[in-house]
Amino acid sequence: MRKILIFLCLLIALGSFAQTSLKEYNKDVALYRAKEYLIKNVLDDNTNESIKFGIDPLSSASSGDLTSLVYSCKQKNIRGLLFGFFSNRWNPQGVIVNQYNFKNIPEIKAKELVKLIDKEIEENKSFLNKDPDNFNYYFKFDDLIILMYKKNGLKMRIFWDNYDALWNFTAFNRTKNRLLKKI
Repeated sequence: MRKILIFLCLLIALGSFAQTSLKEYNKDVALYRAKEYLIKNVLDDNTNESIKFGIDPLSSASSGDLTSLVYSCKQKNIRGLLFGFFSNRWNPQGVIVNQYNFKNIPEIKAKELVKLIDKEIEENKSFLNKDPDNFNYYFKFDDLIILMYKKNGLKMRIFWDNYDALWNFTAFNRTKNRLLKKI
C-alpha cells in the first residue's frame, strides 16, 4: 500500500511539472507587441522628438496564428498594415516556446495585396467549386505565399518566414473593409 501511495505522489508531482502550451494570442496581445515593433522597426528615425501614431488591431484569425493591424503616423506621413504571426515552436533545447513576428506592409502595398486577393478569388472561384475538397491554388505577393482552398468556406493560408497561418475569408473581409476605411 505504501508503494502505491509513493507511486501516486510521484505521478501527481511529475504531472504538475509537465509543459502545457495554450494559445493565448488575441488582438490585445498582438496590439501590445505590435507597438514595440512599430516604434523600433517602422517609425524610429533616432530623433528626440515625441512621435504620435495610431494603431488598431483589425482582425484576429480564429486560429490565433495571424492578427492584422493598421497603423498611421501623420507626423511622418506613414501608414500601413501589419500582419502579426504567432506560433509555438521548439527551441534548440527541445522546449516549446511562443514565438511571434510582424510583417510590415506599407499603405500602397497593403491596398495592392487586398486587390490581388479579391482578383484571385474572383478568377478562381469556379476552379475551387469543381472539387472543393481537392482543388487548391496559391500565388505570391512579395515574400508572402498565399494558399487558397475551400473547406467549410473559403480559407487562406499565409506562409511567411517559416510561419504558417490560417486566415479565413471572414477575417480577410473584416480586415479589407476596415483597412480601406482607416487608411
